[in-house]
Amino acid sequence: MSEMRFSQSVSARRENGVLVVVIDNPPVNALSAHVRSGLVAALDHAAGLPDIAGLVLSGAGRIFIGGADITEFGKPQAEPALPEVVGRIEAFGKPVVCAVEGAALGGGCEVALACHKRIAGNNAAFGLPEVKLGLVPGAGGTQRLPRLIGTVAAVDLIGTGRTVKAEEAVSLGLADRIAADPLAAAIAAVRDLAGRPLRRTGMLGAAPADAAALDAAQAGIIARSRGQAAPAEAVRLVKAAGGLGLAEGLAEERATFLRLRDSAQSAALRHVFLAERAAGKVERLTGITPRRIETVAIVGTGLMGSGIAVCALAAGYRVIALERTRQAADSGRARIDGLFDKAVQARRLTGEGRDECLARLETTAAPADVAAADLAVEAVFDDLSVKTDLFRELDGIVAPQAILATNTSYLDPDAIAAATADPSRVVGLHFFSPANIMRLVEVVDCAATAPDVLASALAFARRLGKLPVVCGATEGFIGNRVFSAYRREAEFMLEDGALPHQIDAALEAYGFPMGIFAVNDMAGLEIAWARRKRQAATRDPSERYVEIADRLCEAGRLGRKSGLGWYAYPGGVRTVDPAVTAVIEAARAGKTITPRDFTEKEIIDRLLKAMVDEGTVLLAETVAARPGDIDLVMINGYGFPAHKGGPMFAAGKVHA
Repeated sequence: MSEMRFSQSVSARRENGVLVVVIDNPPVNALSAHVRSGLVAALDHAAGLPDIAGLVLSGAGRIFIGGADITEFGKPQAEPALPEVVGRIEAFGKPVVCAVEGAALGGGCEVALACHKRIAGNNAAFGLPEVKLGLVPGAGGTQRLPRLIGTVAAVDLIGTGRTVKAEEAVSLGLADRIAADPLAAAIAAVRDLAGRPLRRTGMLGAAPADAAALDAAQAGIIARSRGQAAPAEAVRLVKAAGGLGLAEGLAEERATFLRLRDSAQSAALRHVFLAERAAGKVERLTGITPRRIETVAIVGTGLMGSGIAVCALAAGYRVIALERTRQAADSGRARIDGLFDKAVQARRLTGEGRDECLARLETTAAPADVAAADLAVEAVFDDLSVKTDLFRELDGIVAPQAILATNTSYLDPDAIAAATADPSRVVGLHFFSPANIMRLVEVVDCAATAPDVLASALAFARRLGKLPVVCGATEGFIGNRVFSAYRREAEFMLEDGALPHQIDAALEAYGFPMGIFAVNDMAGLEIAWARRKRQAATRDPSERYVEIADRLCEAGRLGRKSGLGWYAYPGGVRTVDPAVTAVIEAARAGKTITPRDFTEKEIIDRLLKAMVDEGTVLLAETVAARPGDIDLVMINGYGFPAHKGGPMFAAGKVHA
């Protein structure tokens, strides 16, 4: 029979007495109003036809349903609402089976939960990530999932917003089976279920949960939320499913969803979501094809280089890791092996997967061995002469079309590019440490970078699973420019009367995982100290300069690794140190500054203003293309709380 169309995005065909419904709403088959109305129309159509045994729900392309249409938020609700659609599917008199290829996320997972059976393809993924947008599931997810997989597992999935792949979904009971051809298996399942009692998820009873396991799962989620409201609300709703009837639970869930949807936290997190969609989009790259990258050379296998190598290997690249000596190369190999072993121990990777990755790794001390590289990424000491010498050497080794990328944190990449015969093939790829964990990469568009080189760098970062943010070439790029301004303001407050632990406490109360002085201790104080010494000759003597950090470094207080920094670390425990207070008080006395007390709000206001002022300069200099790019860098690279939206959003410089 020919195709039937129920809306602009929902069509169907008959196959073996089954109505196969296809959702086609690119790019992610979001549950827009026309998708919802099309699904209801398909149900109505099938209900009146005795020769239709039931329905299969499927998604066009490589995804099932990617969630709600976020562009509808803040607008009048178009009927039918998703809870109504989900309820209609679950209550339908004929079997409804979903064939899940790709992702079933958010509302897409809720649609799947309402189906009478769920068939997963090999690449299927299920998740309810609403907490990442400051929300809870709003169409039954908190009530149906615990009835299907148990309360503890549901608390974990909904409270964290994590996604599970097909195999884990089956083991949890979220999916019924995996099939190489899920559509064919779903059609067969409909025919098998026809005329038999249907398993309706909402009618199941939630099994009693182990109290200790439930308390542990809840405590872990609350600890990680750092002031975000949605995870705690999600846990509350999931737990309530065990004691409430479905209708009562759904009403409580919907009321909570609507309340959170209109909250400041959700507005901030939606801003972050949309900023991520926009990140990496560069107008001049429209229609540009990236260069082919198959082999990646990593020069330097310290903490940063080994992390980049792990990412590249995990993404399927062949990697050649270059060191200065055979001994250093062997140490680099051991470091990379160790990172993969940790991934296996943490169950992020199988042993077979580790072995397959390592089979594509070559470590060498012979520069000529990197001749086959399509992309060479340097991760050597952040010294201009070291990096320029290296790039001159690579110039004569790799092919003319190969790309050269610098991972410098602070140096001018244009100066590095100028040392090469062809600056157009040089780009910045500033990874954040540890590179195998941190998601952010600043992709630096240098003055001479060719469009296809920039496009290639973006494609490479995305294949690594990173969040690439494009920025212009300047010392420190977006992140370190803003961080330097923020750190400078924190040090001004030390002279003005605050103490490190007071500033850190204010930041942690605001939602940062660690305060700035604790972060500096963890990173080590010597890198910033070396930079300050390099800048000393050109520093404007009329500008305010705080010498407290210099005094600490001169005293050998270089951070956690030395046991002393802004804090002392007896037994590894961060402790306020009176010796640091004495250094600060001496600095105040030397400038005849009368100290004053600061409230938490004053501390945050001053630090936020410093970030925003520097961000505004970066926008004016076109180093950053959008305020949202600055927010993404500070959230993903420096711990700014995502539920505050980033500094530019928090200060009202961006509208949700």
